[in-house]
Amino acid sequence: MGPLGWTEMVVIFFVALVVLGPKRLPELGKTLGKGLREFKRASDDLKANWHDHIRDIETPVKKTYEEAKVEVEEISAKVAEEPLGDSTPTEDSAIAPVAPVAPIDPVVTPEEKKPDAN
Repeated sequence: MGPLGWTEMVVIFFVALVVLGPKRLPELGKTLGKGLREFKRASDDLKANWHDHIRDIETPVKKTYEEAKVEVEEISAKVAEEPLGDSTPTEDSAIAPVAPVAPIDPVVTPEEKKPDAN
């Protein structure tokens, strides 16, 4: 169903004229116009609000990305400049021994339970 043509508009106008009468038709037109204006204004405000929120969300992400990029470049430069030292571990870098882990009991499902001999 496409847009209304002029013939459809004329038919709608005559039906409204017969149903509402010539005195109430201008009032209806005013009310309809005010309602459409208010709807358009509200939808424009909603769009503007939506775009403001999207812009607020995008801005910190871009700043964070740029800051992270600079930080990675600085750290990469420092790592590239540092000489490779000897690879003998020091007391600070020694790995602590790990305690043995106790074995885990197998899980018994209700189907696997054996019925009591009683």
